[in-house]
Amino acid sequence: MTKIENRKSKIENPFLAFLDLIKFSHTIFAMPFALIATFWASRAVSEESSAWPGISKLSLIILCMILARTFAMTFNRYIDRHIDSANPRTAARPSVIGTISPRFMIFTLIICILLFLAAAAVFNFLHQNPWPLVLAPLAIIWLAAYSFTKRFTILCHFWLGISLGLAPLGAWIAIAPPAASLFDPLLLTILLFGLGVTFWVAGFDILYALQDEHVDRTQNLHSIPAALGRRRALLISRFCHVLTIVVFLTVGIVGNFHLLYFLGLTVAAITLLIEQLLVSENDISKINTAFMTANALIGLTFGTLAIADTLI
Repeated sequence: MTKIENRKSKIENPFLAFLDLIKFSHTIFAMPFALIATFWASRAVSEESSAWPGISKLSLIILCMILARTFAMTFNRYIDRHIDSANPRTAARPSVIGTISPRFMIFTLIICILLFLAAAAVFNFLHQNPWPLVLAPLAIIWLAAYSFTKRFTILCHFWLGISLGLAPLGAWIAIAPPAASLFDPLLLTILLFGLGVTFWVAGFDILYALQDEHVDRTQNLHSIPAALGRRRALLISRFCHVLTIVVFLTVGIVGNFHLLYFLGLTVAAITLLIEQLLVSENDISKINTAFMTANALIGLTFGTLAIADTLI
């Protein structure tokens, strides 16, 4: 089966079409960083210095991450379906051609919100931590607002970066309530870590936006490539990824982490370098490889080694 036939078969299957629409596989980008923060926070609040958060908290955090991302991506596809229809790259999306209806997307959004709030409430019910439920509505609003940013600011890439960068902080709050951990030195590493994730995501989102540089201009949409051109956009993306490594290195030093963390960071740095080398001012044909393969490798490798560093 060719790639075209495979994609067509996905679109004809409503369930697979929906997973393809929201790029469910890209959950792998943010999930490892929330899990890293989960294990770090568990060690910070554990009297036995154990980094294991327990199956209940771990499952709830994973569920919240999946629901939050599903909500954000579905809302984005729903809001942008008319814009997507005018873009040759996105004109065949299931939300555009009708495989996934607006009514189904609205239903999915409602279910995601209700389940997200319910999962946040369980933290209070089982673990006497009300903060996930208190902050859950703000998280939903922030994620939904991202879908509108491209209509008025080139900083949309950084809004997306912050959206994923908040994942480690959210996981920290779920494990270590502010009242118990506000002055914990490790909280600084979590904040820095979230900043590093922000720069990482913004950097690769700028690369991804190179594909729509001309379409964004014609539709009066805002992005760094559309506003500043390909060369400057590449420079900003590369600067973001340099900052990513600098911040993650600072996290490792301030947090007093060990060999496995820095090994994962080395792999991430090399992968980011390859990602940037795959895309040039004169050739953006390898963007999908740079975007999906490289970033998935960073999430999996760095995430696994950083968690292992905490557990040993």
